[in-house]
Amino acid sequence: MTDTPHDATPPPVLPVSATALHRDIAALLPRLRRFARAVTRHHEDADDLVQLAVERALVRSAQWQPGTRLDSWIFRIMKNAWIDEIRFRSRRDQLFAPEEAGEHVGDQFAEAHQQRLAIEKAMSLLSEDHRIAIALVLVDGLPYKEAAEVLEIPMGTLTSRLARAREALQGLLTDQVRTA
Repeated sequence: MTDTPHDATPPPVLPVSATALHRDIAALLPRLRRFARAVTRHHEDADDLVQLAVERALVRSAQWQPGTRLDSWIFRIMKNAWIDEIRFRSRRDQLFAPEEAGEHVGDQFAEAHQQRLAIEKAMSLLSEDHRIAIALVLVDGLPYKEAAEVLEIPMGTLTSRLARAREALQGLLTDQVRTA
């Protein structure tokens, strides 16, 4: 005899592979959110981008090939979703919402917060290509080969893009220190 009423239907049983895929995607959420924040430069946009990328990944889960890098596949979905969003916004003449710079005033971690804001500001001044390359390799720690595949560019292009991005970021941070 069961404890459930007769009219209750049991939850659908997912195939083991789908359940494992869902679990693996859930484990990637912190990395996806970090990448989305670097790409979008806005917390709410980042959350929306993660949601959209995960939704697309789940809907298109049959396209993912087991044995390949799930993180690279979803990062590529996210990058393409962001490109779609930028195109949509430019067609509609919408602007990005500005970052709230003063949300932690008086906080005991104010200095660390100011450093983070300085880095975010410097990152926002980089080109889209440089910011995405830094986010994938330096922030998320994706191997160069995987990052190049996500960006759909040759590894040499990624390497030179990263070198230029690091140089530009260092220059921007140095300028911020001088003007502070």
